[in-house]
Order: sequence, then structure tokens, then C-alpha cells
Amino acid sequence: MQPIHLSPAKRIVVGVQFLFVAFGATVLVPLLVGLDPSTALLTAGLGTFLFHFVTKGKVPIFLGSSFAFIAPILSASKQWGMPGTLAGLLGVSLVYFTMSALVKWQGRRLLNRLFPPVVIGPVIILIGLSLSSSAVDMAKSNWLLAFISLITAILVLTLGRGLLKLVPVVCGIAAGYVVAWQIGEVDFRPVLQAPWFALPASVAHFSLPEFSWEPLLFMIPVAIAPVIEHIGDVYVVGAVAEKDFTQDPGLHRTLLGDGLACLASAFLAGPPVTTYSEVTGAMSITKVTSPAVIRIAAVTAIVFSVIGKLSALLRSIPQAVLGGIMLLLFGTIASVGLLNLMRHKVDLNQTRNIIIVAVTLTMGIGGAVLSYGNFAISGIGLSAIVGIVLNLCLPQEEKKDKEGRSKEDVVKE
Repeated sequence: MQPIHLSPAKRIVVGVQFLFVAFGATVLVPLLVGLDPSTALLTAGLGTFLFHFVTKGKVPIFLGSSFAFIAPILSASKQWGMPGTLAGLLGVSLVYFTMSALVKWQGRRLLNRLFPPVVIGPVIILIGLSLSSSAVDMAKSNWLLAFISLITAILVLTLGRGLLKLVPVVCGIAAGYVVAWQIGEVDFRPVLQAPWFALPASVAHFSLPEFSWEPLLFMIPVAIAPVIEHIGDVYVVGAVAEKDFTQDPGLHRTLLGDGLACLASAFLAGPPVTTYSEVTGAMSITKVTSPAVIRIAAVTAIVFSVIGKLSALLRSIPQAVLGGIMLLLFGTIASVGLLNLMRHKVDLNQTRNIIIVAVTLTMGIGGAVLSYGNFAISGIGLSAIVGIVLNLCLPQEEKKDKEGRSKEDVVKE
């Protein structure tokens, strides 16, 4: 894919669009767990900048609130309160730092052994498909609005020219929002009541987390799944941008950058952040993979976090409008996984490869959960671990020629 060169004005428009894609999920997580959504926007922007600094500005990734920590935060807050829970979230960064050190130590050998294409392909597919239920849940609140947003985005993407073709998501959201306003689905009262300028509550009343071992140890196992998902997302972004980011700047740097972003978020009383597949899907659609455009999205997130009326206006977008857009974006992620399997010529005639792909996808889509006491792992994290274990344990099969003969058979002849 040839990189698209944009003027400064077009970069700003596309960068703001990328934030629109990430906005709903970024503010939804704190709303569900009782944290400040403005703080989540701030920590997403700052975390993204930290990530880009560590990765030398080479990897087009946006970091936003992680859904993997919704249940753990709710559970921990009942036991230790929100201050103790925020202290426990410091443990998330420790897992990232440890994995970063291991990858730095072992290098590509570890990656090639643990994450060959037959494992990464299904994981990428799951990253898209596992989010599909969220998209449908958002869309089904009003299918009319969802389909208007979806159809508009598709038409702009296929028929649009010039700048218009780069902003299908903005066009889809705008069309859905106008219709929602006309049928009375938009509540403008929070926008009118919101101040023009307001610091996030956790910043205005900043205090250090109250350190405690119990919530820290509780959160460490939970971070395993997002770390594995991070690795899958880095491969996804690399596939979309047609670059190997595990080589340059290196997976150890992306893990370190994500860990530092999680650490900063915990100190600022925000939810842990993670690589956002939504933005990757938008990049895949628009063909814009410039890290500079992602940094514009990060700047926009920080600006929106302190401009009360802008944040309130974005929060007024109906969930169905965003859901319609997500129906398109998450599907593109799954297609990148299929492309990854095809590009690396994974032989699905081999029994071991079929087993790895089949079990990984079935467990992920089926929602398998492995739990013991307070520890639980599910979804993409559990499926990725199962895929890794199967790949390490199942014996390699001999490659055969077009006539079905192995090398040993050819030698005997």
C-alpha cells in the first residue's frame, strides 16, 4: 500500500476523525467503572504521546481506555475502594515492563517461536470479531440511525473523491447525528450546561495513589491478556501499514511505551490504556497510516478533555450512530487477519495448522473463560495463549510436493 501524502489541513481533519472513532470507547470505560471521562481523554492523549516518544514516532497507534479492566476495576473497587484500585493499576505497567525486557533479551527468536503467522492470524481475526458484539449492541439501540451512519460511510468510501474519501467516518457520524437530532434522539441540555473550560476532576484535585499490595497483586494477572492483545495489535498495524514494527522500532519498545502510558494513567486516576483496534480499522479504510496523524488525534483528545462543551457535544452522539460505524471498522480488522494468513502462505492442509486456527477461533468467539480464585483470563488473551501452547506442542508435519510426496520419499526414489 502506497503511503498517502496529506497537506497539513487534511492531516488535521483525518486526525480528528480518528479521535471520533476512539472517542466512544475511551469515555465509555470510565463511565462504566466510576472514573472521570475527561480524565480518560487526557490520559489517552498523554499516553499516546508517551508511546510515540518511546517508539521513536514510527508506529501509528492510538492508546485509549481498555475494556479488559472493566470487570477487574469494579471488583477491586468493592474490596479496596477506588483509591486502592488505582494503586493496584500500577501493577499493570509492571507486566508490560517485564514482557518488554523478555522480548529485548530474546529478540526475534522469541517472537518467531511464540507468534508465528498461524497463531497471529487467528488472533488478529479475533480482535475484530470479538468486538463485533459491542458494535451490534451499540447499533441495535436504533437500527435506523446505525444503518444511516453505515451506509453513508460506505458510500463516501466507495464514491468519494479527494478529501471527502479520507473522512468516511466523520461523514457517517454527521449523517447519523443530523437524523438523530431531527427525530429527537439528541439531548442538548448537557451541552448547554457544560462550561467552556474545565480541568478534569482528577487533575484539578490531584493526589498520589494510595499504595497497597493486595490490589496490585490482583491486577497483575489481569494484565496478561491486554499484553498479548497488544502484540496482536502491533502485528495488525504492521499488516495495515505494510511495515514490520516488531523489527523497527521493536516490540520491546511498543510494550515499554504502552506500559509507561498505563503507569501515567494510573497516577492521573484514569483507566489503563491499550492499543485501539478501532483506529487501526479506520487506518485500513482510509489508507492513512502516518504516525503524525495519530499524534493529531492525541492532541485533539487532550484539547477535548479541557473544553467542556466540546466533550459534552461528543458525548451527545447516540450510541447507535457510533455502532453503525463500528460494524464497518471491526470487520476490516478481521479481514486483515485473513490477509495475514494468506500473505504468509499458511498451509491449512496441514492438520496442526487447522487445529491451531480452529481451536483459537472457537474459544475466542465462544467466550471461553479460565478462572481460579480472583484470577481470570478470557477472550483474546486466553485464545492467544491456547494458540501459542498448541503451536509449541503439536509436532511439525513434513512439507510435501504437489504430488503429495515428502522429502524422505523423494530421496528413497
